[in-house]
Amino acid sequence: MPRLKTLLDPQSPALIASGLLFMRVMAAVLLFSIHGLPKLLDWSGELQRIEDPFGLGAPLTLGLAVFAEVACPVLLVLGVAARLACLPVLGVLLVALVVVHPDWSLEQGQFAWLLVALYGGLALTGPGMYSVAGWAWQNQAAQRT
Repeated sequence: MPRLKTLLDPQSPALIASGLLFMRVMAAVLLFSIHGLPKLLDWSGELQRIEDPFGLGAPLTLGLAVFAEVACPVLLVLGVAARLACLPVLGVLLVALVVVHPDWSLEQGQFAWLLVALYGGLALTGPGMYSVAGWAWQNQAAQRT
């Protein structure tokens, strides 16, 4: 019966950590597989298609997008600098929604808005205990005692 009590406890640290792990992994896999990996694998084609709203040049704009959509999701899955890793992703998503596609309806931009919600929430909460950062924190706390 103690296990059931843990599952029903809304403040269970294990459930909170599991929920954050699930959100981190899902958000990262979605962004990486749908946006990041295709850009990385078709770099030359993406150079021809990418919007350059700030006039930085296609290679730099694409490089920043690939960083946000490939490197940052990897960091997020690991839970390494997870809060910081969310910031470039949020930047790319908001530029896409507000600057590049301001004409999109909520329905057309729903995937991007859902990613904003996930990455924004993870930027606020951090990676949780089931992460490299959480593991390091637990080890430091154990050494102090």
